[in-house]
Amino acid sequence: MGKGKKKKADEKVEVAELADEMVADGVHPLGGFSDALRVEKGFVLEDIDAASTPAFPGDKIAGKAALQSAEEELADLLERLWAESTAGSKRALLLVVQGMDTSGKGGIMRHVVSVNPEGVKATGFKAPTKEELSHDFLWRIEKALPQAGQLGVFDRSQYEDVLVVRVHDLVPEEVWSKRYAQINEFERRVIASGTKIVKVMTHISKDEQKTRLMERLERPDKYYKFNPGDVDERLRWRDYMEAYQAVFDKTSTVGAPWHVVPSDRKWYARLAVQQLLLEALRDMDLQWPKADFDVEAEKKRLAAS
Repeated sequence: MGKGKKKKADEKVEVAELADEMVADGVHPLGGFSDALRVEKGFVLEDIDAASTPAFPGDKIAGKAALQSAEEELADLLERLWAESTAGSKRALLLVVQGMDTSGKGGIMRHVVSVNPEGVKATGFKAPTKEELSHDFLWRIEKALPQAGQLGVFDRSQYEDVLVVRVHDLVPEEVWSKRYAQINEFERRVIASGTKIVKVMTHISKDEQKTRLMERLERPDKYYKFNPGDVDERLRWRDYMEAYQAVFDKTSTVGAPWHVVPSDRKWYARLAVQQLLLEALRDMDLQWPKADFDVEAEKKRLAAS
């Protein structure tokens, strides 16, 4: 076994052992991620250190262990969300993830929301099709919303229409500039229908993005992840940062605030998004539905069967 593989194997064991200790001890020390990462009035994206770890003082090993130790609670809460829907609840949860290329959106899918794949509705939004372009920009978004009891995950979202569209000047400014208000109204309707929204930007530094893109070019097993268009988009970095700042200024609302997650450290980004989901689900005060039948009578019937 090479040194690199042995190091990873040893780390995996250390993480698993620490996670087991956390579970055995009933330790749930985390909290405050929503408050630490929420975009408030006066927020400036340039001021955020993409390598920082707000609300978490531990190192990489502790962070990975914390992520692993909280998986059971996340799975339990997602099951409660689904169980409520079987009794008529209309509630759902929507996670919106935006970020520059290589900022870790895919890793969040693999390492965070995969704990309960049956209850997850994941949608990745690419360039709109001809059919989608024939409709209002929110048409394809509304079609992808989670149903009652589901966790919906948007890998990119309605915000592409005020990010990519703005940066590339795909439609006139008088068109895209109205979309901030349209998005806010859309999200108010979604929330009113019973869906809680958690909006996240995975914020990576330009230097770290360069490192990750270079890794894809230096490793044959990573070629499939590289898209020459990623370099073209990188050349518009300043324009994208300005577009994201406008998004935060105009669409971080009381009902659906943005959270900016520093993502130069992959382990932290995954932990932070997991904790944001946990905080949102806890706030929903999810309950197991009560039986709509006589439990004791059914026990007797079963015993006699």
